[in-house]
Amino acid sequence: MRWALVKVSLAVTVMVVVAFAVPLGLVVKEMARDRAFSNAERRASGLAPVLAITTDRDELDRAVATTEDGAAGRLAVHVPAGEPGATALEIGTRRAGEEELATTRRLGRASIAEVPGGFALLQPTALSSGEVAVVELFVPEGEVSNGVATAWLVLAGVGIALIVGSVAVADRLGVRMVRPAQRLAGAAHDLGEGRLGARVPEEGPPELKSAAVAFNSMADQVVQLLANERELAADLSHRLRTPLTVLRLNAASLGSGPAAEQTRAAVEQLEREVDIIIRTARDAKPQTQATGPGSGCDAAEVVRERMEFWSALAEDEDRRVRVAGVERPVRIPVARPELVAALDALLGNVFRHTPEGTAFSIDLHNGDDAVIVLVSDAGPGIADPAAALARGNSGGRDGSTGLGLDIVRRMAEATGGDVRIGHSVLGGTEVRVWIGLDGRRPGGTAGRRDRRPPRRRRGATGTRRAADA
Repeated sequence: MRWALVKVSLAVTVMVVVAFAVPLGLVVKEMARDRAFSNAERRASGLAPVLAITTDRDELDRAVATTEDGAAGRLAVHVPAGEPGATALEIGTRRAGEEELATTRRLGRASIAEVPGGFALLQPTALSSGEVAVVELFVPEGEVSNGVATAWLVLAGVGIALIVGSVAVADRLGVRMVRPAQRLAGAAHDLGEGRLGARVPEEGPPELKSAAVAFNSMADQVVQLLANERELAADLSHRLRTPLTVLRLNAASLGSGPAAEQTRAAVEQLEREVDIIIRTARDAKPQTQATGPGSGCDAAEVVRERMEFWSALAEDEDRRVRVAGVERPVRIPVARPELVAALDALLGNVFRHTPEGTAFSIDLHNGDDAVIVLVSDAGPGIADPAAALARGNSGGRDGSTGLGLDIVRRMAEATGGDVRIGHSVLGGTEVRVWIGLDGRRPGGTAGRRDRRPPRRRRGATGTRRAADA
């Protein structure tokens, strides 16, 4: 494209220069010719008064000799014979032919005859006798073309300057157009090679700038889609931890024997493979908030369902369980699978990171602008709550990928809420999940104010599904 613009500009400029410079040069040449012959005609007319007075040879010789052209040998006077038997006079050197002289006398106006070395101006002058004398003035070729060569050189210089300037401007414009296109092509190649950080500066002509903006937006979308796929793989893998925990606990109760050992080894191998999948997946943020009319789920129903699942394990490990606030429907703007994954992550952490026999509870509080889910246990607690909420931070614990609390946090933040870790009334850890009902995103008023769970309704009953310790 760059060289195409240069060639087009060169061709157009050359045509313009030729179209204007050549006619202008011809005009200059014609003007120089007219100026030379006008001066010659004026000088030749200087002898008219002398010829009107006398045709004496001596007088005419002196008159011709006193002029600059006569002294240079460029002036001649041709006087015809006035009477029969008289002799015609010729003073000076004649260069024009007899035919040109006769034509000038007959026409009675000045004429120009081409002679060797230049031109001869023939100026007719009437005599007192009624005859017509002709004054011949030689005009050299150099005087006719005086200044023409210089004018042509100036025009050529101006034309060359215009051509060079237009080519330079076209080259700069071509660079300005081609360079963004080259950067766009390079970034597209890098993106195709897997370098997802490739971006294009949004500059250049408006069309290429729009293309750069579209490319950057496309690259961001590609990165987001890939990240969402990886996180989906991580989250789906993490959800497998719940049934794996059940299998591990059931395998522990099989006793001894080759079949029991093989089962336990297979469960451990499966847990390790799931952990590898989770750690391999990259960080991203998929959409977790439910949209559309009637979307979301009944949090109370989901809590009851998940506790039916986890209560069997709690009984096997002699854990006391209390559930409160699930007597009435509680609608939240979260898709059911997302809430199930978040509850399983919280309860799975209780079973994995607290000793057997540790009590825990789930409280569901329904407020005007938010729903709060409290998961408390009587375990040893979390030493660094902020680090526990960081994605991928397992704290060095065996069997932990550091994704469980991050799944809960992302689910809450998608509704404008958050997750906080504190000290529970049971003596261990309390995880408080704030789920917004007004759709405000994190960072708004709902995300900054001090949130306190509403006072529990009087008469709320708990459900205890475990053997007494």
